[in-house]
Amino acid sequence: MPTLRPPAVAGLFYPDDPATLQREVDRLLAAAPHPSAPTAIKALVVPHAGYVYSGATAARAFAELTPQADTIERVILLGPAHRVGFLGLALADTQSFVTPLGPVPLDLEASALIASLPQVHTLATAHQLEHSLEVQLPFLQRVLGAFKLLPLVVGEAQPQEVAEVLDRLWGGPETLIVVSSDLSHYLPYAQAQRRDRHTCQAVEALDETAIGEQDACGRHPLRGLLRCAKAHHLTATTLALCNSGDGIGDRQRVVGYGAWRFCEAEA
Repeated sequence: MPTLRPPAVAGLFYPDDPATLQREVDRLLAAAPHPSAPTAIKALVVPHAGYVYSGATAARAFAELTPQADTIERVILLGPAHRVGFLGLALADTQSFVTPLGPVPLDLEASALIASLPQVHTLATAHQLEHSLEVQLPFLQRVLGAFKLLPLVVGEAQPQEVAEVLDRLWGGPETLIVVSSDLSHYLPYAQAQRRDRHTCQAVEALDETAIGEQDACGRHPLRGLLRCAKAHHLTATTLALCNSGDGIGDRQRVVGYGAWRFCEAEA
């Protein structure tokens, strides 16, 4: 087994200089609201564009973890495949993922828990150039410090296949699930807003069936999370919803970004 998966998009999606990256992530986190008390967050949905586009939206979600950062020991990170087409969910074949901020060890025991499922297989090529998982790691490193990671690139997979994986890995408060997904792609600004509001309503309702093929690039892991969240009686809260046209992007062809937290319902 190779030891390290080196960064593939450092210097492209986020800074490759460690000090610059740390300052940028810390700046984005500092600008986000911070909760004053733990809220039993079990899962987050965050975008995965370059930090200049969606970094503030992602930070809005990761800042929510601050009160429970010392409790989280393991992160199950799922994102869509952008480079390689395949069926099911792909495990990595390395022992750690590396960013300019340092290595993140993989949870090999967690990998073993799901390796026997027919929809799960090891596929190194799915991870080598994939950015949807990598861009989340510097945020997790700065918020959580030390943790173990189980990265899963999701190809063509049914909601029940993703949900079965999540159920096996669910754990307790030590386990956080993060789904990486952007929303609509390359629509005019107003049209994107309408479509993304519809997706937002579907997420809040935990309605996997309302997430269409063009609504989210990470629709497969997102649908699986929604199914699992409903079965576990979680509640979804929208933290941010915007698109690239709200920043420096062209408003004729925008990409949508959203951030959500999923919490255990209060007794």
